[in-house]
Amino acid sequence: MSALGLDKMIAVAGAGAMGSGIAQVAANAGHQVLLFDSVPGAALKGHQRIAAGLEGQVSRGKMTQDAADALVGRVHVAENLDQFSKASLCIEAIIERMDIKHTLFNEMEYRVGPDVILASNTSSLSLTALARGLKHPERVVGMHFFNPAPVMKLVEVISGAATDPAVAQITAATARSWGKVAVHARSTPGFIVNRVARPFYAEALRLYEEGCADPATLDALMVEGAGFRMGPFALMDLIGHDVNFDVTQAVFNAYHHDPRYRPSLIQQEWVEAGWLGRKSGRGVFSYAPGVDMPGPQTETLTVQGVLQPFDAERVQYEGVIVARTDGRTAARRACDSGKPVILYDAMTGEGGKRVALTQSPNVDASQWHGVVEKFQQLGLQVSRIKDLPGMVVMRTIAMIINEGFEAALCQVATPQDIDQAMQLGVNYPRGPFFWAQQFGCEQVLAVLDAIHEATGDPRYRASLGLRHAVDLEALQA
Repeated sequence: MSALGLDKMIAVAGAGAMGSGIAQVAANAGHQVLLFDSVPGAALKGHQRIAAGLEGQVSRGKMTQDAADALVGRVHVAENLDQFSKASLCIEAIIERMDIKHTLFNEMEYRVGPDVILASNTSSLSLTALARGLKHPERVVGMHFFNPAPVMKLVEVISGAATDPAVAQITAATARSWGKVAVHARSTPGFIVNRVARPFYAEALRLYEEGCADPATLDALMVEGAGFRMGPFALMDLIGHDVNFDVTQAVFNAYHHDPRYRPSLIQQEWVEAGWLGRKSGRGVFSYAPGVDMPGPQTETLTVQGVLQPFDAERVQYEGVIVARTDGRTAARRACDSGKPVILYDAMTGEGGKRVALTQSPNVDASQWHGVVEKFQQLGLQVSRIKDLPGMVVMRTIAMIINEGFEAALCQVATPQDIDQAMQLGVNYPRGPFFWAQQFGCEQVLAVLDAIHEATGDPRYRASLGLRHAVDLEALQA
């Protein structure tokens, strides 16, 4: 299916940061755009927000003044929804409430022709429910942009039960013509990104609750050891714990309290305390003036300089088993082997600079310091963590991989679209299926099974999709 031509008008309902951003994207592609908001004066403010943002680009030399003026000139403030009758695609970007969105869809359908596409920018609500009761539910589709819309490349195109496949294809083609990467998803709670991203937050919160390490250390391990742009605690502080907790709770409720999406009690406490993150001045970290961010726990450096690239297989120490985590605790492996055990966490090959180590109780101080020095000789900062199953990076990545396989198994999206969505929607260094190939599905499954056995927590049950992938790997070997 072809994209909507530039002669087709685009209408956007909701002139907040997201709505005005979507309007800017469509106008930048060359469409005439209507921008409406039910709050008096809000659409004009949205128009002004677009103009102000472009002024910054002009001043930085990223856009000419003529191009900025032309773009702003293609965005028109709509006084009422009646003007939407001229549009070929109407996109709503209003408050995330089903009742209010549903009312808006009914009002838009009343004013536009039967062939006009009605799209929702919802990040979590059911497209099937939004389309219910409309005369033409087949033309309702999700068009989920990521904030800020002019910058973020991803658009999730969501099909509800009644969505005409042709409508989804036209919507995706239109998003691509606007310079976006469009991925298709079925309307299930969280779609792709908000579903597959849950373990990134959930495991960090759970590890903190279990006393694994402090938040700064857990963040540093995910950034310096796994290549993420931000650690989970810093990111939750940026998003806002109220927002993050509400999304987690919504996904948890939508999946009928599946333990995989269980909200965190400690995050609930932070919300109840008003520790919402940057916007409140305090979250996991303090953002008060003059307060420095805490640094990660790092073992005392005894080796100066980087001697060679990271190669954990070369780390050996007499009398101690040194091995990468396989999901079992160091104590469990010491019991199984009869020898002291020091475990190191996974690294994802993204230029890691930090690794977590943990030990069984029968490791003495000289053995610990000897192994730490071996890792320091490889140019790595070492953080000591509590002996918990799966450690930090491996446990988190394994859970993200598992959620990706579960989403693909349930035909939410293809593996390729899932990987693209996670990299472009939330800036992951890689997608779950890439990591599965890097670590090997058999190892990921072994890690999850070991954590599940150790904790008894059903949140760590392995997806049938992952188990099928292990069988396929074995047959192809």
